Amino acid sequence: MGADIRVRPWDQPNSGSHSSTEPVADIEVRASALHGIRVSQAAVPLAIDELPVFFVAAACAEGETLVRGALELRVKESDRLSAMAAGLTRLGVELELLADGVWIRGAASGFGGGTIESHGDHRIAMAFATAAVRARAPIEIRDVASVATSFPNFVTSAREVGLQIELCPTLAS
Repeated sequence: MGADIRVRPWDQPNSGSHSSTEPVADIEVRASALHGIRVSQAAVPLAIDELPVFFVAAACAEGETLVRGALELRVKESDRLSAMAAGLTRLGVELELLADGVWIRGAASGFGGGTIESHGDHRIAMAFATAAVRARAPIEIRDVASVATSFPNFVTSAREVGLQIELCPTLAS
């Protein structure tokens, strides 16, 4: 997609305070112009949990992005395909929801704001929090309590990288 990303793997991923069977790395990301892509079906299982935020990146890209073979997203904590499609549509992104994926026409100039239903799904909530960076109006995300369970420091971390997040008691539950 043309993203400027640098990955610095840790030499000993199971040392110190981090213990994981997955690779561990520091990731540096810089602003860059993105372009739409066709995601190979072979890549989808490797990134299944990252696809909600990837859909936001696709919505910010120039051109079209197509993801197929992501049927598993329909049976996660929520139907992530439907939830992301509904939310992106609410923000004014042109897309087509498919049975096993989504086609997105990027809006490189950004998109609107609105109220998003996260369906209690932490990945949906966090994906739309990142979308606020490119929104021309505020994005309100409902039912975000699950974020505190999966990523307790999300709000602090997001603020550290420049996101303007305000917790609204009426929207948090």
